[in-house]
Amino acid sequence: MYALILILLALFSPAYASRVKDVASVYGVRSNPLVGNGLVVGLNKTGDSNQNLASIRALGNRLQALGVTIDDDELKSRNVAMVMVTATLPPNTRPGSMIDVQVASIGDAKSLEGGILLLTPLFAANGAAVAAAQGPMVVGGYSVSNGNNSTLKNHPTVGVIPRGATVEIEVPNSLDLSRAVSFDWVLSKPDFTSATRMMHAMNKALGGDHAATLDSGAVRVQVPDEWLGRQAELISLLEGTEVELDQVAKVVVNERTGTVVIGANVGVRPVAVAHGSLTIEVNHRNTVSQPNPLSKGDTVVVGNSEVRVDEEKGHIEMLEGGTVGDVVTALNRMGVSPRDLIVILQAMREAGGIQADIETM
Repeated sequence: MYALILILLALFSPAYASRVKDVASVYGVRSNPLVGNGLVVGLNKTGDSNQNLASIRALGNRLQALGVTIDDDELKSRNVAMVMVTATLPPNTRPGSMIDVQVASIGDAKSLEGGILLLTPLFAANGAAVAAAQGPMVVGGYSVSNGNNSTLKNHPTVGVIPRGATVEIEVPNSLDLSRAVSFDWVLSKPDFTSATRMMHAMNKALGGDHAATLDSGAVRVQVPDEWLGRQAELISLLEGTEVELDQVAKVVVNERTGTVVIGANVGVRPVAVAHGSLTIEVNHRNTVSQPNPLSKGDTVVVGNSEVRVDEEKGHIEMLEGGTVGDVVTALNRMGVSPRDLIVILQAMREAGGIQADIETM
């Protein structure tokens, strides 16, 4: 059934203060994605089929590297699956650190449950081998089949290896904090008002004019003399600084699920809405025409069509300017369905009744 989930964000609550670390990050201090291609072994006949030549060749190459020479034609195992291994390398990670990895099948394996990932190098975007992954996986699902019957729970072709990769080399940040005399904070959602408010909050925390707004997406902080040599502590101080961000008036609509999320800054002006539904139903029924006994008539099929038109009584509702909650209450009073509500909100924006952007997911 098409359901409606309507969320009104902070219509009557005061502005919410966020920490700087939740809405911005230091430019040059970032994580790095890693990726690699490997093999999972130890599966219970749920791995790639024999038609998957890539898995067979990869297994043959891996055995040959271990000193075992075998022809591809002799490999008939369904206990092996070729997978892609991904991970995220956090900033300032040192060699020897352990990170989590995700494993996903790229063949026709049915399940990776019970499998063990063989030693797999993980590469950064520049092609450098940064980490090595290996170990048993945790799969939050299973797939069981017997003949034409099968049972599937969750997604058994994707798994996780907690702390399954060891970092081998250090990836330096583009920002050297020990020598930095200034650094930039980059907002996750650029906005001139939010950047300016962040600048004022940082200056208040530092007790001087050390921060300046560069543009809508960045705030530059000059390191005070008393903080030289303690740049990491300075960043920790600024991370906890609270700032009230400015939000763009926006209505987010997901027509597939009937979800409507309306922000707190959405303004509503007086507007009139006329709502009514027209339903046309066509029924087609076949009947049989049977001739009288001993007559020379033939039995024929006669088609009968019935057209019915139902039109709900429409009326005009005057929606006075106010909050979005008042508008939704009035629309519910009109008996508006979730799908019609989405269309009405879009039409109200075009008519100038709602001063907000409508984003469709």
